[in-house]
Amino acid sequence: MCVTCALILIVNGLFLFHNLEALKRANAQVLQSSRVAERLQYLDVLVQDAESSMRGYFISGNEVYLGPTRTVSAETEAEFRQLEKLLADNPAQLKNLSQLNVLVRRKLAMLGQTVDVYNHGGLDEIVNISRYADERNGMDEIRLQTVIMIQEQNETLAARSARFYDEYHKALVLGMGINGVAILVLVMFYQLVRRSFVNQAAVEHKLQQSNENLEEMVAQRTEQLSVLSRHLISISEEEKVRLSRELHDEMGANLTSIGMDIGAVMQQLKETHPELAAQLKRARGTLVDTVELKRRIVENLRPSLLDNLGLCAAIDSYTEDFARMTKLPCETEIGPEVDAIAREGDASLSIALFRIVQESLTNIRKYAQASRVSVTLKRTHEGLVLRIIDDGIGIAANTLAKPMSHGILGMRERALLLGGSLTIRRGRNDKGTCIEVRIPLKDAAVQAAPQPLSIPLRQRADDHIPSSPPYSTHPHSVPDPHDLAQ
Repeated sequence: MCVTCALILIVNGLFLFHNLEALKRANAQVLQSSRVAERLQYLDVLVQDAESSMRGYFISGNEVYLGPTRTVSAETEAEFRQLEKLLADNPAQLKNLSQLNVLVRRKLAMLGQTVDVYNHGGLDEIVNISRYADERNGMDEIRLQTVIMIQEQNETLAARSARFYDEYHKALVLGMGINGVAILVLVMFYQLVRRSFVNQAAVEHKLQQSNENLEEMVAQRTEQLSVLSRHLISISEEEKVRLSRELHDEMGANLTSIGMDIGAVMQQLKETHPELAAQLKRARGTLVDTVELKRRIVENLRPSLLDNLGLCAAIDSYTEDFARMTKLPCETEIGPEVDAIAREGDASLSIALFRIVQESLTNIRKYAQASRVSVTLKRTHEGLVLRIIDDGIGIAANTLAKPMSHGILGMRERALLLGGSLTIRRGRNDKGTCIEVRIPLKDAAVQAAPQPLSIPLRQRADDHIPSSPPYSTHPHSVPDPHDLAQ
């Protein structure tokens, strides 16, 4: 419809241009007819002026009066040439112009002869000639021929004007019709565009509603998955506790009983059967290794220090083992109020913080390529703040966004399970990685713990967290091989 409307408007413009050209031609024809009438009238005036000037010369005898008579021939010839150009498209008028030219020349020739007669015979001869000649008849013929030509020119002009106004009226009606059609097409086009916009708005509204529903569904599913993840973490920890207790109690008792029986038999056979005593001694060594394996399994499932001595001792012992196994210096700084907070707080607080430290140090050992590690756990006016900082290669942004980063996701879920947050950023001097966990404390835990000096925290990895004197501030360096042997 838009293209159709544009074509209609173009056609209307062409018709308007055609009408303007026709009006221009009609105006030119009107001007031409007006100029023809003026030229004919001027030609009649020239002849009359020549005749009047000749009579003045006859009466006064002064040749000054003969000026118009002497120039009339050249002027009439010029007028006839102009009239021939103006009437070039009208053969009938050209024929009348030719007759008028003959009459004017005849009249001018007669005026010249009359002047010659006056010069030779005087006024009496002119009077005698005028008695017998009919000079009035010549002028009447010229005037009649001029009137006929002017009348024909006026009739031609009237016919052309009537034809032009008729064409103009048709063009006007046609232009109005075209404009009406164009307006109708524009109205229809507007209706289509309006309907299209309404439909588009409705589609966008439905799409927005779908997006909102989808976002709400995704949020619900995400919350459900988060709850499920936290539930699985809790169940996993409970299962690890149950399994570690069974291994420690039942399996430990059995292994201890077996060890005691082997020791008793070995003492009895040492005198009589030394070979069997040596074999039992080797079996007892294997049993001791099995007990040590059981102890490591139990410690991995549920650190005994966590239940017996508290969170601070468990983290301190684990970082010491980490430094001995990886040969990386590990500085540990834990506030003395942390144990009281952990005992008064939720039971999952201690194990969650320990697992986060455990997972972070495991990642540092596998990927960080660090030369120094520090673990800081302090209480602030907001709650507990745990920071694990290394000077390694750092964690790439795309690694954090990978869906298979289970370790990082697990630490974050553990922090969320306690209502806290986990942040990963660059470490000190923009090197390595800083894992920061913030856990808000309940009112009871805050009141039970000693209140440290309140100093604002800055958001940098190398910030110092103010607190009371630390529980453990000694660095866990790499042990000497001689000490290990001892």
